[in-house]
Amino acid sequence: MDFSFTAFVQNIFSSPILFITVLLTLGVIFVNGWTDAPNAIATCVTTRCMGIKSAIWMSAAFNFLGVFIMTQINSSVASTISNMVDFGGNTREALIALCAALFSIVVYSVGASYFGIPTSESHSLIAGLSGAAIAIHNGFGGINASEWAKVLYGLVMSLLLGFVIGWVVCRLVSIVCGRMDRRKTNRFFKGAQIFGAVAMSFMHGAQDGQKFIGVLFLGIAFSNGQDSVAGMTIPVWLMLVCSVVMAAGTSVGGEKIIKSVGMDMVKLEKYQGFSADLAAAVCLLLSSLFGIPVSTTHTKTSAIMGVGAVKRISSINLGVVKEMVLTWIFTFPGCGLISFIMAKLFIMIF
Repeated sequence: MDFSFTAFVQNIFSSPILFITVLLTLGVIFVNGWTDAPNAIATCVTTRCMGIKSAIWMSAAFNFLGVFIMTQINSSVASTISNMVDFGGNTREALIALCAALFSIVVYSVGASYFGIPTSESHSLIAGLSGAAIAIHNGFGGINASEWAKVLYGLVMSLLLGFVIGWVVCRLVSIVCGRMDRRKTNRFFKGAQIFGAVAMSFMHGAQDGQKFIGVLFLGIAFSNGQDSVAGMTIPVWLMLVCSVVMAAGTSVGGEKIIKSVGMDMVKLEKYQGFSADLAAAVCLLLSSLFGIPVSTTHTKTSAIMGVGAVKRISSINLGVVKEMVLTWIFTFPGCGLISFIMAKLFIMIF
């Protein structure tokens, strides 16, 4: 099958449904870079290690590198997303259902925002794909249980590992640097936290970028009459397109999100910000290497909570914990149901 960029452009103009699918996918990638990527630099900005504008551009650059480099090294997250559902042998219906899944993410995100319900783009994507697959098969026959299990592992791992590693790193730093001169350690941790923000930005691109690369790759395969992407290699141009769009979304900003994550949840000092960034980056790296899709936002926030718990549990804003729980309660059934309905409707119309 021809996965060249030239063939891709020709397919877009010859298939309106593929054109819509690509637009929706790139739109979601852009929004992800806009709304999720600022979490990577939140602690760095709020502890005044970097100015907000320079931090945003730095994050955009390393989001790009994270998508591009990690996908070439290990594309298992993209493979998990591509293989977690089976849209059946009718590739035309499969492409329509994929379009419906992406459309459901947009509908759900807008609706959730209106009603003040917290969302996760990663969870919305997984729920949307699953809802569309159930619609095509009229049952759960299109759900790959082993790949879906990785999602459940990711929910637990991102919270527990993020919290535990954040607590351990912060505790070790506190013990090692407890009797050192505060001014000298602050200078060190200012540079160390910039490194941590770079690592977080890179791993955000590696995790979230791969998720949407997997979806776009699946759409291209459907348009070429292939019902699966098993054993196929993701082309370099596709990595570049997705990473550029995510970087563009990141460059738009997200000052409100930076304030919410970096200041409203736990008041952080420089050494704490470094501990949170390092813990979250390690957790995301492990998840990426094992092909487990996780929420980068939840990983970072759980790491921050672990860091805050070193001082006292009461320093954690439990309202943020409540938001994460609400995300799980509403996103999977909510977005999945919308995707199911949209898939049925789109197949009838088109």
